[in-house]
Amino acid sequence: MRFAFWRAGKVRELVQRAALKPAPAIDRPAAKAVAAPIAGDLDLRVLGQALARKKRWIIVPTMLAAVLSIAAVNLITPRYKSEARILIDGRENVFLRPNGERTEERNAFDAEAVTSQVQLLLSRDLAREIIKKNKLAELPEFDPVLRGISPLKSLLALFGIGRDPFSLTPEERVLDAYFDRYTAYAVDKSRVVVIEFQSQDPDLAARVANSIADGYLVLQQNARQEQAKAASQWLSGEIDNLRKKVSDAESRTEDFRSKSSLFVGTNNTTLSNQQLGELNTQLNNARALKSDAESKARLIREMLQSGRPIEASEVLNSELIRRLSEQRVTLRGQLAEQSSTLLPGHPRIKELKAQLADLDGQIRDEASKISRSLENDARIASGRVDSLSANLDQLKKQATSTNGQDVQLRALEREAKAQRDLLESYLAKYREANTRENIDAAPADGRIISRASVSNAPAYPKKLPIALIATLATLMLSAGTIATGELLRMTAPRLVAPRVEAVFTPPPSVVVEPVAVAETHVAFPEPAVAVPEPAVEIPEPAKESAEAWSDHPNQPTEFSEIEQLAEELRDAGEAARKVTILGTASGDSITLTALTLARLMARSARVVVVDLSAASLTMAAVSVDPTAPGLAELMLGEASFSQVITRDRLSRVHLVSSGRPGSDRTLLQSPRLSLAIDALLRVYDHVLLDAGTASDLPAELLTAQARAVVVPEASMPADARTLMCDQLTAVGFSDVKMLSKPALPSDAIDPGPRVVAA
Repeated sequence: MRFAFWRAGKVRELVQRAALKPAPAIDRPAAKAVAAPIAGDLDLRVLGQALARKKRWIIVPTMLAAVLSIAAVNLITPRYKSEARILIDGRENVFLRPNGERTEERNAFDAEAVTSQVQLLLSRDLAREIIKKNKLAELPEFDPVLRGISPLKSLLALFGIGRDPFSLTPEERVLDAYFDRYTAYAVDKSRVVVIEFQSQDPDLAARVANSIADGYLVLQQNARQEQAKAASQWLSGEIDNLRKKVSDAESRTEDFRSKSSLFVGTNNTTLSNQQLGELNTQLNNARALKSDAESKARLIREMLQSGRPIEASEVLNSELIRRLSEQRVTLRGQLAEQSSTLLPGHPRIKELKAQLADLDGQIRDEASKISRSLENDARIASGRVDSLSANLDQLKKQATSTNGQDVQLRALEREAKAQRDLLESYLAKYREANTRENIDAAPADGRIISRASVSNAPAYPKKLPIALIATLATLMLSAGTIATGELLRMTAPRLVAPRVEAVFTPPPSVVVEPVAVAETHVAFPEPAVAVPEPAVEIPEPAKESAEAWSDHPNQPTEFSEIEQLAEELRDAGEAARKVTILGTASGDSITLTALTLARLMARSARVVVVDLSAASLTMAAVSVDPTAPGLAELMLGEASFSQVITRDRLSRVHLVSSGRPGSDRTLLQSPRLSLAIDALLRVYDHVLLDAGTASDLPAELLTAQARAVVVPEASMPADARTLMCDQLTAVGFSDVKMLSKPALPSDAIDPGPRVVAA
């Protein structure tokens, strides 16, 4: 979004003028009021005289209450308190846990578990055991019937005030007295439980407190043993049923296997599958023999046909071929020996050659026989392959017909196995439960860390606090009764007109002008006596309304343009949650206008100013923390909302800068900036965006559900202003307000609350 309007020049206002310090405080009128009581006023002097006049009605009851309270606390039979402490820590032995829990870490007791243990200490079953163990029912302290019932208590019971001991059973009477003296509670932020017991006998108090702690541990041990006993009994019945189920399942499995001929061979496989495997192995071996024999026969035959030396291993390994080869070697040696002395035509040479030729023929004949034997072996292997293939096909057909039965058999085996596994697990748990049941001292969930001791100091009654409370209560009641009666008799107070002496001397450089305020008339009662004239004459307008003035000098009586705009935005409510301040003036002037508007709106609303222009240092100058990070750091994740939001030095306005100097302006194009603005809209009543000239900001950020306040240059013509308003409305602003001129630096200072003097 860019503006191409005519600009005559820059407003040369300095940044320091926006950060002006507040004007010196003007002396407020020093008012000295001497007023007589009027109708409805409280005359403390008369009230004090009445209390002094009737002081006997206060002192006598107070002293009497003090004496009676001291006598009463000395007549009451004292009670002594003893205390025992138990630590709830789950002291179960790791070797006594079930197998599934031995490798797991036990969870610590939480607050609810400790509270549950406190309720266990307060159980009536435990109380009955303690009462029986210590024979409390035989003591008059715990059974009021044994010490006698006073006629007064019997009379009060007839009217329903209190309980008649004779209407209760002996057990109920003892339990009521027991719980009246017994207290159990958990220490905060710990797993320690405190047991307190009070009694007229200090030895009995300590003994009962220790009995409660011991009885609690025994109760937990008994509960664990009962739990193990109940578990073993239940498991015993379940084990008997499971044994029958396992036997029936295994019987059904074996019956079905025998009927279906699905017998199991070695390696836990059926006979049909085992036969298939063996036939398949034999078939592969026969095929291998056939292929080997055919290859060897073909190789020997090719050697014979080509006339090459026969070098096959089957030929060379033949005993006959080996002997013929040896003879051939011998004849060749003789031929070589004779050839050295005889000519080739000699009969001996011819004879030796003839013998060599005969040996070669024998060798070839023997190789031919070996080749034919190999061919015969290949034919035999081929017949075996055919036979084995036929047998294998037959077995495959049989296996196909028994697949359905095999599936049923496996289902029966799985059911039998599941029942057997369940039986084995129940047997293991039964053995563990039976072992835990037979342990004489099963571990409890707590241990005693502090036993009760005999106390020599009575815990009840507290003599000094009771006497002080009774005395002070009687004193306050007596004084209050007398004061109330006196106030009721003060029905016709004197009417005396107010007498005000006002002395006001403004500074020489300050001109104080009266400011019109709301038309609220102050009615004074008619004076009953003559009142002297005040030292300073009050102006005539002050007789009808209160006189008001502002802390800021030269404040005009009528509202300025920026004040009217602030009032309009406050009255608009939700429609003015987001306000964009932009224009063609200088960046300092736009920022100064935004600050002025925000300070005026912040008097009755929560306002934040977001600096999107970064055209000047005005925002940093008025902030309480000029070095605070801004939107750029927020977009980079280097700062949080609490770090980028600062306060204005002169008002309640919150400020958010665009970022430290030198930050990348392209970060303001990030979609996260819109999310940040939406977050501010949820917290503040009004969010003011200082957009400057809006030269490098996205239009959606500024116009979405926002109003526009335009700050033009003073020399900007009217037609350009009208054109600018039309363009901003077309862009998407819901409302556009064109100011006549930028705000002055003096307007940026919050004038503070107005003072009304009468």
